[in-house]
Amino acid sequence: MSSPTRAAAVRSTTDPAPGPPLLEVRDLWVEYRTSYGLTNAVNGLSYSVNRGETLAILGESGSGKSVAARAVLGIIESPPGYVTGGEVLFDEVDLTRLPAKEMRRIRGERIAIVFQDALTALNPVFTVGFQIAEMFRVHRGMSHADATRKAIELLDRVRIPNAHNRVGDYPHQFSGGMRQRVMIAMAIALEPDLLIADEPTTALDVTVQAQIMALLAELRHDLGMGLVLITHDLGVVAEVADRAVVMYAGRGIEYAPIGELYKSPAHPYTRALMRSIPRADQKGGRLEAIDGAPPNLSAIPAGCEFHPRCPLAAPVCSEERPDPVEVAAGRRSACHFAEKVVSGEQ
Repeated sequence: MSSPTRAAAVRSTTDPAPGPPLLEVRDLWVEYRTSYGLTNAVNGLSYSVNRGETLAILGESGSGKSVAARAVLGIIESPPGYVTGGEVLFDEVDLTRLPAKEMRRIRGERIAIVFQDALTALNPVFTVGFQIAEMFRVHRGMSHADATRKAIELLDRVRIPNAHNRVGDYPHQFSGGMRQRVMIAMAIALEPDLLIADEPTTALDVTVQAQIMALLAELRHDLGMGLVLITHDLGVVAEVADRAVVMYAGRGIEYAPIGELYKSPAHPYTRALMRSIPRADQKGGRLEAIDGAPPNLSAIPAGCEFHPRCPLAAPVCSEERPDPVEVAAGRRSACHFAEKVVSGEQ
């Protein structure tokens, strides 16, 4: 079984492919129109992912991470959800403008997703082997026997013990970690160019979390695909991600290489998130909580979205919404005081 150390080695020895980004999200806006009013779920989010690169999208629950991922795949339920602005460029083609038939060919074939709850994502009335094999029957026109053989190979690839016998089992017969491996097997079946993993370690114990993250890192290396990891748990991506986007109230507020983000976060929100993580060298103390509550996406405050909870807030923060500015090479932060924060003046 691969370890987190192995995953880090894979990351450090694999350089993203040169050329245009594999995926580039530009100023994406998504809103939900309901009887309760308008909810602004994604508010001008931008980021890019290169081939062979792992990008982590971090933030509290409700920050818009999963909605943004669904917008990339064009699977937002509409109504009530609508993409109201921006571009999603995949291989320089804007996915938001593609007809539904063309998007169906891209999903699974070139872009795949691992959902956070494998038990509800898998169909309980079909065996896992049937569900994986369906990818090959539908997209590759394989016979039932050939598709089943491919399903067994994939179960073995994601390290399901005794794959030949377990291909006929149903989702409820697997543990949470094993179901997540089945989901990963389905996602990589057609060797996509981009894999989006939405909270892939939710509800798993820490040992299984490390195994799943190491597996994703290894598969990304073997297949040369881009990988987007969406999580609210900063600890699970530290050794496998190359870069990170921190989201708050539906937009990116900090962009940085993963090591630099953990070493010297440039946004007060990121700093607060880091201080809330349990540390082995600080036993017995109290974890620092972020004051206040996450913003109501139906009534996002004016100015900087974080200012009602920010210890550095000044009058300008409630009046002007800061755009992400460069604070160092390859680093940006949407904070009026970002340069002072990153330099340690605050």
